[in-house]
Amino acid sequence: MLKITPYLGILVVIVSIVGLWYPILGYMMPLVILILMVTSVSKGRWFCGNLCPRGSFIDFWIGKVTKNKKIPKSLKSYWVRIPIFVLLMGFMTYRILNTQGLINQIGMIFVIMCLVTTAIALVLGVGISPRTWCTFCPMGTAQNLIGGKKHQLQIIDSKCISCKKCDKVCPMQLDVHKGEIKPDCIKCERCVDACPTKALGFEA
Repeated sequence: MLKITPYLGILVVIVSIVGLWYPILGYMMPLVILILMVTSVSKGRWFCGNLCPRGSFIDFWIGKVTKNKKIPKSLKSYWVRIPIFVLLMGFMTYRILNTQGLINQIGMIFVIMCLVTTAIALVLGVGISPRTWCTFCPMGTAQNLIGGKKHQLQIIDSKCISCKKCDKVCPMQLDVHKGEIKPDCIKCERCVDACPTKALGFEA
């Protein structure tokens, strides 16, 4: 992850709370969406593990009080993820179209969306595991579909000792040690850092 990653969580707090008084802060959301969409083309979900403010918030804040349970597999299913994506994006679009283009009203819609989704992420993060929200996050799903096969983790089989330390540190609870494509890998590199034999690395 990047050096600034642990500090980005403060942006979620600012937008979700201060944004209620200053709706213009809500426009940080479409900016974030634009950046993550651009990076997803070549790096998949790299944004999630390095620049996502909510990801930082739940990793480094909520991660301290989580129950750290197993994330239900059902939440990773596209049968759950796609309807949630359509519902949230459709609702947000509908609300924006009914603002008659008023800057502050549109900003407030983004603020409310940020507040609601962060509240859900917080509850799931404390009750289950920090990155539970990320398994079905609409923007994460979009990145998965756009570039999930790009910038994949590489395993040097001759160095791997099957200790599975990589699995234990993965915030997305992926089977890191398995040499298969992982569209939901967020490229946080915790597995790379945890590997005692330096058997892991990401392709260019």
